Amino acid sequence: MEELKNYWAQKLLASLESYAENTGIDDFSVNSLQLILETPPKPELGDIAVPLFFAAKIFKKSPAVIAGELKKYLEKGNEKAVISVSGPYINIKVDITETAARVLKKISSEGNRFGNTGSLKNRKIMVEFSCPNTNKPLHLGHLRNDSIGESVSRILAANGADVRKVNLINDRGIHICKSMLAYKKFGAGTTPESEGMKSDHFVGKYYVRYNEWSKEYPEAENEARAMLRAWEAGDPEVTALWQRMNRWTIDGIKQTYANTGIQFDAFYFESETYKTGKAEIMKGLERGVFYQEKDGSVWADLTEINLDKKVLLRSDGTSLYLTQDIGTAIARHNDWPFEKLIYVVGSEQQYHFQVLFYILKKLGFEWANDLFHLSYGMVNLPDGKMKSREGTVVDGDDLFAGLKKMAFAEIAEKERTEKVGDVEKTTGAVALAALNYYLLQVSPGKDMIFNPKESISFNGNTGPYLQYMGARISSMLRKFDRERASFSDAEVDYTMLSTDIERELVKKCAVYPEVVRNAGNELNPQFITGYLYELSKLFSRYYHDVQILSDTDKNRALTRIELVKSILQVLKNAYYLVGIPFLERM
Repeated sequence: MEELKNYWAQKLLASLESYAENTGIDDFSVNSLQLILETPPKPELGDIAVPLFFAAKIFKKSPAVIAGELKKYLEKGNEKAVISVSGPYINIKVDITETAARVLKKISSEGNRFGNTGSLKNRKIMVEFSCPNTNKPLHLGHLRNDSIGESVSRILAANGADVRKVNLINDRGIHICKSMLAYKKFGAGTTPESEGMKSDHFVGKYYVRYNEWSKEYPEAENEARAMLRAWEAGDPEVTALWQRMNRWTIDGIKQTYANTGIQFDAFYFESETYKTGKAEIMKGLERGVFYQEKDGSVWADLTEINLDKKVLLRSDGTSLYLTQDIGTAIARHNDWPFEKLIYVVGSEQQYHFQVLFYILKKLGFEWANDLFHLSYGMVNLPDGKMKSREGTVVDGDDLFAGLKKMAFAEIAEKERTEKVGDVEKTTGAVALAALNYYLLQVSPGKDMIFNPKESISFNGNTGPYLQYMGARISSMLRKFDRERASFSDAEVDYTMLSTDIERELVKKCAVYPEVVRNAGNELNPQFITGYLYELSKLFSRYYHDVQILSDTDKNRALTRIELVKSILQVLKNAYYLVGIPFLERM
């Protein structure tokens, strides 16, 4: 569609030039014009609308009069297009035959690459997401983070960027020591294996146990801080416990990543980067960028950005999240000099990133101007807010397992268990489609409620519904392959794509690269999810209202199959960008 708009923009400029010459305007220059080509609000008005308000000053006439007079210039040499006037607008209804031939051939030739753009070609973009703590398993909030981070990374790559996905494992700090302290006091040498628990869930149990215990024992916080100081001092016993419990958590979390289709190019560990952060803070202190209080703590004055002040090192010398984030950012740029680093982190951390970016700039790192916080809203279940320390979080593994059970129930109810092939694989794919689509159909910046029952429905605005559209098309194409012999004498004739809905389907396929570009520019997968639902609804109407394979005219049937093949290819390409597995059978 973008190519089509560019074509008509050139036609309009040439027509305006002829119009100006014939109306006696000598100093007219098309180079000074900025045409706006819009999509009409109603399909019956056409495919392209051009507002002519800008031309009123040039031609000293009302836009409506200009539109009426310009129409005849635009019609010359464009006999197949229908040009109409609606007030100050010129509307263009393009020749669908020419458009369909070009678009469908392009989709066929480019296949999985259709929709990819070069808008971010050769740009090195790093995306940080997930970033779990090693004191608990992933919960629903992490799953939204993962869905956004993975999808945005794929969208950026589809726009030509060189993308590096990174994960920061928060494996040190007071919160980690709380789980360790509770295990040391109450674990009695048990292991995930001896308890029959997934290893990250086993560790998370002790984080909850600590918070229960700390309500009864006021000195718990002091003991946890003492353990943190011992860890930073390299105490062998504390270090051994830390290594053991971290391994349990990370192994468990990686299993969750495998189940939910999340992958990374590199892992960073807070335990390996926090010292770099501390060293940079001390350098800044020596240069007068920061200041030190009487108790030995180091602070940053933030009045330059209309904030108060921020502690960077505690009085006991231990570091904070901010300190390690400074070290991590430096390590990443040293490893892979990015042109942009995107942090996918919840909206509650906006202050944190405002301070982080400011401090890195004050330390003299010019690339700090290329850091961006992709903020996303809270996600909860219909029955309320989650709290990790109270054990009321929506566990990611449990949620995914529940979606798989609901997917199986849907398939069994439709008596499709034998027809889908590998039931375990299919239910996992349906659960993943339900999860990712539901999480991504809401713009990242907004809070949302995740409703598992709604998400898994095979009807309505859901991932499984979109998968079903792909499976339905696949079934039709398998039937076509079985009947291919009866089409041996048929030929594709794009003039036969003459219905209004076929026009809309061709246009919807044509606009897909623009959707991918917009999603990349805005870092918003909602552009893709919204597009997928619109295309699927349109195809569903086409499937019910129009004879496709059963059309008695073999040429028309074959041409419609070409359209259907293109629709499936576009669906599959868009599925990938938002983490919806394609299923040939459902």
